[in-house]
Amino acid sequence: MSLTVLSDEQIRGMLETLSADEAEGFIQTLRNALHEYSTGTQSIKDGVIHQPARTSVHSNTAGTTTLFMPSFSNLGHAIKVVTLSSPSSDPTLPTISPTGSLTLYSPEGPPIGFLHAQTLTAFRTALGSSCLLIKRATVRTLTVFGSGLQAYWHIRLALMLRGDTIRHVYIINRKFSEAARSTFKKIHGISLEVKQREGWDETQFSLLTPAYGEYERLQKEYVRAADVIYCCTPSTEDLFDASILTSHEGRKKGRLIVAVGSYTAGMRELPKELLLQATKTHSGHLHYHKHATEGGVVVVDTLDGALKEAGEIIDAGLQPRQLVELGELVMIHRLAKEEAESLTSRSSTDGSSSMSESFDKLEIGSSSSAMSSVFGSDAASGSGTQHSPSRSPSRRGSNSGLPISLPPPLHKRSSSKGGTDDQAHKQPAHDHHLSRWLTVGNVIYKSVGLGLMDLVVGFEVVRLARERGLGSHIEGFSS
Repeated sequence: MSLTVLSDEQIRGMLETLSADEAEGFIQTLRNALHEYSTGTQSIKDGVIHQPARTSVHSNTAGTTTLFMPSFSNLGHAIKVVTLSSPSSDPTLPTISPTGSLTLYSPEGPPIGFLHAQTLTAFRTALGSSCLLIKRATVRTLTVFGSGLQAYWHIRLALMLRGDTIRHVYIINRKFSEAARSTFKKIHGISLEVKQREGWDETQFSLLTPAYGEYERLQKEYVRAADVIYCCTPSTEDLFDASILTSHEGRKKGRLIVAVGSYTAGMRELPKELLLQATKTHSGHLHYHKHATEGGVVVVDTLDGALKEAGEIIDAGLQPRQLVELGELVMIHRLAKEEAESLTSRSSTDGSSSMSESFDKLEIGSSSSAMSSVFGSDAASGSGTQHSPSRSPSRRGSNSGLPISLPPPLHKRSSSKGGTDDQAHKQPAHDHHLSRWLTVGNVIYKSVGLGLMDLVVGFEVVRLARERGLGSHIEGFSS
């Protein structure tokens, strides 16, 4: 068996040249794995642990943290080792960007891949966020906090997948750093041919730092204007004031809000009030009301990891029933596509009104998972690659942004239970509105990192590299 070795430059060059169809293929592979992780029949109580916990060591001398992330699936198993600057390290020490390696093994044990992890880690994190991005009806304005690799790959994948509708990209950073310079240089360096093919050759990019005199006003303006907000900084404090989005003005439209930069209990990017509003309860149970625009749920990549390592989740005191794993939602893509297409034939006012009236009549208090029948045949049959909504520059979505509240999700790693006939009758209507929430509502996604993502994306990268004849291949390495 041969061993494939890929450098960071080789991985970066390959991922930069993905077509939209290839990128969507990566997304489909990842969401299939996440769906199995969140809803599969295997569980810890059965003696099979899907994802072992990651461990870390700290070096006060170097001011670094090294993470060890094992993972397992039917593809094989993997271990990623990544070192980066510690959040509380001495500021006089050199800044260490996340760097390390990913080793892939076949199910029988022989190693089959050794990959540089820097670009791969940023790409797989952005790929997880893109599982939600491709569902959105309106993606015209991106506001991005941070300018490192995580920020770059979130921007790059958004342009690759939804570039035909993106008109503005606002980057907010502490300073005009070398990382910010590098990000702008890479975006500028993408060929005009690629920009035109992806539809963003006229998109405007700007950088805002606190050094600018009107920083506070413009930050508020950029956050409010955003259809998608990406938070990609290892911050230990809120990146913006909660009232920008929790006020009446801030709730006028729905947004996808993604936080991926903080990864320990002592770090945070999003204000607590924003999460509390998203998970607010009424009358002792979750429900939707046409005036209660704060109703909703927080999406996480891993429930266990978020409860232990996501500072925002911990600080807000959120409980498992207020969270839903990404893997429980990703298979709603088909419903989201239908909803996005139907929005083009409705006015914003009519859509908002009909949705509110429908929700007033809909009971959302069942103890069974709203996701169980949504996944249905798509998940069970392992159907082929799904495609995002029609890629048209004139695509518009409703700005009513009405979020909904979900009943307690299906935690944790257990098969779905059948409901009563009455529940089965109500389920299609609820699933339809769940799809609307993902398409036009307020969706908050918090990611702390999951080893399974490295494994799945790593195997896909090795497969693509072999197809393209890239990398070094050591024949008979495990013979």
